Amino acid sequence: MADNKRILMVVTNHTKITDDHKTGLWLEEFAVPYNVFKEKGYKVKVTSIQGREVTLDPTSISEEKNAAWAAAEEELKNTVKLSREDAKGFDAIFLPGGHGTMFDFPDNETLQYVLQEFAEDGKVIGAVCHGPAGLVNATYKDGTPIVKGKTITAFTDSEEREMQLDRHMPFLLESKLLEKGCNFVSGENWSDFSVGDGKLVTGQNPQSSRSTAEKVVGAIENR
Repeated sequence: MADNKRILMVVTNHTKITDDHKTGLWLEEFAVPYNVFKEKGYKVKVTSIQGREVTLDPTSISEEKNAAWAAAEEELKNTVKLSREDAKGFDAIFLPGGHGTMFDFPDNETLQYVLQEFAEDGKVIGAVCHGPAGLVNATYKDGTPIVKGKTITAFTDSEEREMQLDRHMPFLLESKLLEKGCNFVSGENWSDFSVGDGKLVTGQNPQSSRSTAEKVVGAIENR
């Protein structure tokens, strides 16, 4: 039954790229999948790397409030901190993006532990845009990268350069994922593009938020 399915969403708490350039969670990449999961009848637990209120990337906030996203935004006002206990009891984990993830996802020991447990248990792992930054250091217990040999996508190096933020990133996401042995695929810049490879589902950019979430649902239902 759908109402027995549980999704763990993990979001960033990192708030700046440079002193002059603020960042955070990209709202659409959280709110759209959150709504997809809730509409399906899934229970959703929202966590963040550090807990507390989550900062949104200012450029992801529209001047006009999106009423459909209100419940999702409410979840961000007081998130619980991700813990090792979150590695069990869920059918899938979903990592929304925002440039903040490039700074606090890759080396967070708790997130890496949780992702490893999900991978070892054959649970669904989904990520969109910069969310796959959480996957660059994720491995199985034998040290094999969980993206090795998998067909995945993420925010492309081309899109990063188009935003002129490539020089401020700790690494380029597409390039780093390729280093880990994945088969990286992508669509045109800023087009809706997502891909599922077994239990691993990834999306390219904000425009891919819905299709990525829908593929996660498909992977859960087919599990």
